[in-house]
Amino acid sequence: MLTVRRVACSTKWSRLASASASGDKYKVVVVGAGPAGLSVANQVYNRFKSAGKPLNSGDVAIIDSAEFHHYQRLTSTRTLVGAGLKQKTEFRRPLASLIPKHLTHVNENVKSFSPETSSVTTASGRSLTYETLVVATGLQINWNGIQGLPQALSDSTSGISSIYSYDTCDKVWADIESLRSGNAVFTQPAGVVKCAGAPQKIMWMAWDRFRKTGRRENIKIDFYTGMPTMFSVKKYSDALNALRVERNVGGHFQHNLVAIDPANHKATFSKSDGSKIDVDYTMLHVTPPMGPLDFLKGSPIADSAGWVTVDQGTLQHTKPEYANIFALGDCSSLPTSKTAAAITAQAPVLTENLFSLMDTGKISNARYDGYTSCPLLTGYGELMLAEFKYGLELKETFSSFVDQSKSRRLFYHLKKDIFPASYWNFMVRGQWFGTRGIFRPRF
Repeated sequence: MLTVRRVACSTKWSRLASASASGDKYKVVVVGAGPAGLSVANQVYNRFKSAGKPLNSGDVAIIDSAEFHHYQRLTSTRTLVGAGLKQKTEFRRPLASLIPKHLTHVNENVKSFSPETSSVTTASGRSLTYETLVVATGLQINWNGIQGLPQALSDSTSGISSIYSYDTCDKVWADIESLRSGNAVFTQPAGVVKCAGAPQKIMWMAWDRFRKTGRRENIKIDFYTGMPTMFSVKKYSDALNALRVERNVGGHFQHNLVAIDPANHKATFSKSDGSKIDVDYTMLHVTPPMGPLDFLKGSPIADSAGWVTVDQGTLQHTKPEYANIFALGDCSSLPTSKTAAAITAQAPVLTENLFSLMDTGKISNARYDGYTSCPLLTGYGELMLAEFKYGLELKETFSSFVDQSKSRRLFYHLKKDIFPASYWNFMVRGQWFGTRGIFRPRF
């Protein structure tokens, strides 16, 4: 059994002695069983084992009450469903089936954090204490952030859909297939978006479907985005904007969808100058606003916006008194795009620093450079592979061979076929390390 060396954080570890004796005690508690939580829980367990200091079965607990685990948690893979390429059932599996027996599954949700006593409390009132905490809860989609949206999504005849809901992602395909003429409007909000390229991916797939089936000339396509450009990284933004112009797709920047009037088929957008405009639509694909989970807002481990505040390199909490807390993925304050690719780069760094902290009392030299990837579908059989790091600097895997701002069939099959297989067979098992594949980086 691992013996934790209490070097740099002895005060913190001593708080465990004062924690409620009736609570469950674990060496590592992971909150959230999405791609980030499952990846890091398995990597932590494997890291101690590879160091010859194996944890006992049950030393690592994962807290999550979800019945199903969704591939990449509501992200752009649903574009494949909305584009008619996959069935949505292919992208979810029972959560319990993905948690190995040596990890404890606490089938509840966390209600509150008590970092001063190194404990969390679940919705039922159960208290769990930890030596180290990893927060990987993801973000939430604010469906009510757009007036009239929830009701419109539930109406099969509204012409309104979204790939960001498991319940409606297949409705996107139905709406694309049934549209014969009129206005197809696609939206993206300003601010944080899960996989920021997804809102236009489904637009490009719809454009290509309309073209292939001879309907394009009768359908006007417009992209309304709260962002000032097509993409945050200039190289890809320029390429996407050129594609937009070439394909005669309207671009309306710094326009945020705020309300929908399904009865009159009107969408209301707020502009950067504070004014509002109404836009007629026949089909409307909505990307709703997103943000931190409600239970994180106001918690002692979160910043004023509600994100778990961590060092952007080490992924350790920024408050010295909370040195035994880490976070990764969508719930964190890391200034990078919120994608599964980012998690594959973050998890090994977090794992190494957590292992080092528990083993020596100090974190290691492992640092996350902000790497993320956004596979941008631009049509059937083509994809632009955007890869970058902090500062929106390029960090491309294939740049020595090809221009990654050009859409390619090889990249398309990476997303459609290779990435899903890698996800289920390796990533959620803690055996996938981003661009390094199955080879764990040495720090």
